[in-house]
Amino acid sequence: MSSAQFDHVSVIKKSNVYFDGKCVSHVVQFEDGTRKTLGVIMPTDQPLTFETHVAERMEIISGECRVLIADSEESELFRAGQSFYVGANSMFKIETSVVVDYVCHFEG
Repeated sequence: MSSAQFDHVSVIKKSNVYFDGKCVSHVVQFEDGTRKTLGVIMPTDQPLTFETHVAERMEIISGECRVLIADSEESELFRAGQSFYVGANSMFKIETSVVVDYVCHFEG
C-alpha cells in the first residue's frame, strides 16, 4: 500500500508505548472493521522483540531497520518503501540506528 494517507478512518487517541518509549503507535480503525497501527521506532541499543498474535505485514515508511523473523538465522535490512511479513503466533526482532516510521497491517 503506497498511499500517503488513509481516508475515512477513526484513530484511537491513546498511544501504545513499548520498550520505555522506543516504540510508540496508534491504532487506526477502518470503516470495514479492519485495523492497522501507525508507529515510530526510535534508534535502539538492543533489538526490540515483538510477538504476533495474528499475521502482520510491516510497511516501512521512512528510515531503515534490521529485522530477524522467528527462527531465521540472519537478519534482513528493510528500507522505506519495503515491507516484511510475520506469521501469526510468531515473533520478530527489530533494530535501527535511525527513526523508523511504519504501518503495521494486521492480516488475520
